[in-house]
Amino acid sequence: MINRVLLRIKVIQILYSHLVGGTSDSYAARNELILSIKKTYDLYFYLFVLILDITRFAEMRIDFGKNKIRPTEEELNPNMRFVNNRFARQLAENTAMQEYLSENPMSWSDYNNLIRDIFNKIEESDLYRSYMSAPDSTYEDDKELWRKIFKSIILRDDDIRTEIEEALEEQSIYWVDDFEITASFVTKTIRMFSEENGAAQAFLPMFKNEGDRHFVLTLFDETIKNSQYATELIRETLQNWEYDRIALMDIVIMKIAIAELLSFPTIPINATLNEYIEIAKYYSTERSGTFINGILDRIVVKLKAEFKLQKVGYIPGNHE
Repeated sequence: MINRVLLRIKVIQILYSHLVGGTSDSYAARNELILSIKKTYDLYFYLFVLILDITRFAEMRIDFGKNKIRPTEEELNPNMRFVNNRFARQLAENTAMQEYLSENPMSWSDYNNLIRDIFNKIEESDLYRSYMSAPDSTYEDDKELWRKIFKSIILRDDDIRTEIEEALEEQSIYWVDDFEITASFVTKTIRMFSEENGAAQAFLPMFKNEGDRHFVLTLFDETIKNSQYATELIRETLQNWEYDRIALMDIVIMKIAIAELLSFPTIPINATLNEYIEIAKYYSTERSGTFINGILDRIVVKLKAEFKLQKVGYIPGNHE
């Protein structure tokens, strides 16, 4: 689930945080990196729990309407399609999810107002009205409803997103930055679900393969190991600029990029450069992408000239 783009971001976040905090304890930073990855996988399941808690809220609202002293005809005979959504029911019965939650208990029960606000937004949406008024619905319709709720409401409604991010920030310091990409993994997983799999439906694993686990830990270790060398490379390559004036985030990104260039011969140079330039555009200053691109390009030329940058042929599955 946690792809190499996110793994690179994790290394950047942890190293930047430790530099800002003034700590040089690389062992503690490495453990924090591992914890951060685990917390992102927790968030993946936490967002699935959100589906269950919204469904429960809808059921409670229906029960409340039926138990009024003078319920309306609509309250006595409600449309049960949303609460009987087959995808949500399958999710609630899923064996893997139940096992994960038994070991890692999590719930949105402390955020009832958020659950209410999300459900109200769902009820007000055209996709909900269309779904509820259709003559009938298939399992695929039920599944697609939740995928669209994530894409158009949970991820794109500004008010709801702000509420969710505030809730996530209270739960874990790692979760807010990971929210959007983890939610994209949730929508990808929803597409994977099959009615035939029933409660045995699989989720995405924490790592796609053992190679990704090796990648992130090696990237961290090699960045620490080669930090001084990377500093020298950056200093030697600067043109009309002083090292001390470079934004700390830009320095961290470049050092990690250099470690990847030197330590992973099967990852193409352009793949590495493109990844870190894109990350810089999002996590650093407006001009960081262009600045880092220029510095890394010159470093690549220098390393090639010194025969320190050896790359082998492309191996499928070994780069992203």
